[in-house]
Amino acid sequence: MADTCTCTAAPVLIFPCSGGSNVGQIANQAAVELTKEGVGKLFCLAGVGGHVDSFIESSKGNRLVVIDGCPTACAKKIFEHVNLPVTDYIVVTGLDIKKTHNFDLERNDIEKVCAEVKRRLQCNL
Repeated sequence: MADTCTCTAAPVLIFPCSGGSNVGQIANQAAVELTKEGVGKLFCLAGVGGHVDSFIESSKGNRLVVIDGCPTACAKKIFEHVNLPVTDYIVVTGLDIKKTHNFDLERNDIEKVCAEVKRRLQCNL
């Protein structure tokens, strides 16, 4: 048994659902901001969902953060469909953010999602 941790941090790819509600857009905006901060890299959910080989291959071996807006879990289901394991999963409505079709996003909601992603990444290294 090793005396020290032998795990290494894999690159973090972030896949927001970007759905047609406030929570989908909050997921997307959080992914954009996390990318700008260098926490991870916004990656193309549509490419994975479209079974584009290069997107699927590029995702393998990385830490895959999926942010769904609501419990419908469209983004998570895409990963199940292509048999890629999600390492970190967040549902925006699970953070007490109500789903609406108002696209005037609240800054506090975006920050709440960003904070949750960062918290999970720190806990699972």
